[in-house]
Amino acid sequence: MEPTLYLFFKGNCLEAMTHYADTLGGTITGVFRNGDAPDPESRMPGGDDMIMNMHMQLGNVGVMASDNNDEMYDKPRGFRLSIAPASHAEFDRVYEALAHEAEVVEMAPHETFWAERFAMFTDRYGTPWMLNYEGNKRTA
Repeated sequence: MEPTLYLFFKGNCLEAMTHYADTLGGTITGVFRNGDAPDPESRMPGGDDMIMNMHMQLGNVGVMASDNNDEMYDKPRGFRLSIAPASHAEFDRVYEALAHEAEVVEMAPHETFWAERFAMFTDRYGTPWMLNYEGNKRTA
């Protein structure tokens, strides 16, 4: 059994997930808008352009997402999406793309005792991230 990540956005799901796919090499495999629902009773509150369900394949992991209206949206907390870039250069590229206009940078990229580069931030879409490039400090 493998978990599927499911992210919620405040009206910018398509923009966020497209950005993540472009940055991380994912593939968008499905987009269903509120207006695609066959009858009004099966629609969620909000306009026809709101994303009801979206899927991105990222390696072996599926990432799903949807929009929420103001009443249903809660800011993510208590977790982070963790990415392990394969090189220092890849770390810098991913950090620059995901942290651009970040809501907050909790830990700017720096070396730690476990990694050559490590960073924690919450991107402009409200998604909390952690990047970790172990480099020569790889323990396993």
